[in-house]
Amino acid sequence: MTAAQAYAEVERLTRRRARNFAYGIMVLPREKRRAIAAIYAFARRVDDVADGELPVDEKREQLEQVRAALSSPGGDAMSVALADARNRFPIPDRALHALVDGGLQDLDQTRYADFEELRGYCTKVAGAVGVACVAVYGSDDVERAETLGIALQLINIIRDVREDWELGRVYLPQDELASFGVSEDDIAAGKATAAWRALLTFQAERARVYLQEGLGLLRSLDGRSSLCVSTFAGLYRATLERIEARGFDVFDGPPQLSALTKLRIVGAGLRR
Repeated sequence: MTAAQAYAEVERLTRRRARNFAYGIMVLPREKRRAIAAIYAFARRVDDVADGELPVDEKREQLEQVRAALSSPGGDAMSVALADARNRFPIPDRALHALVDGGLQDLDQTRYADFEELRGYCTKVAGAVGVACVAVYGSDDVERAETLGIALQLINIIRDVREDWELGRVYLPQDELASFGVSEDDIAAGKATAAWRALLTFQAERARVYLQEGLGLLRSLDGRSSLCVSTFAGLYRATLERIEARGFDVFDGPPQLSALTKLRIVGAGLRR
């Protein structure tokens, strides 16, 4: 498989599995867009294994195989594309290994005692994506890239409460659940009570603080990379606003942004 064929496949995967992500990277120059799609494909593979239906021991074995492939790439599209992207851009190995570590953590840990513990997890599964991508964008502001990744993951956690519950996971910190008077039975019942709305309002405000800090990254990016990142942020912000407008009732599934809404967010970035 040639690099061109591999990139075409990871870009198709991105359009099919990560529609918000695809709207962001479509504004990038071809070489950067393809590299970001390769990073996404790697992260997607880790997620698919960790969230799949195989026995835990088999998941662990597959994740370690994904890690090993970073040193000895195979012939599949993701491996070929990512190997080429790593030759073209200084994508740090530690960020890719952190993604695998995050997938492994999902096999062993399903509850988080407090936010500091959760933040460590988010740094692996999302902050690492920011660190990997910022190397492609051409900035050395790794700290804000990581913070932005964490912000997007915090919004994902709010959005995906039901899906995560069905996988046996609760990412909302246990001490905060207790502080707001929300039990796991309440999550199982799927009722957006007053206590639930108060808890999720608190989560949303924290996500916004991380988002605002992470967006300082834009100052170190070229125009098209800045547009890409601001588009991601705009799409996630719009998702959070939709959730808030529904009174944080996320139990019927996440809100969907229309193609028109997404294009408007891209257009707003262009006007800036």
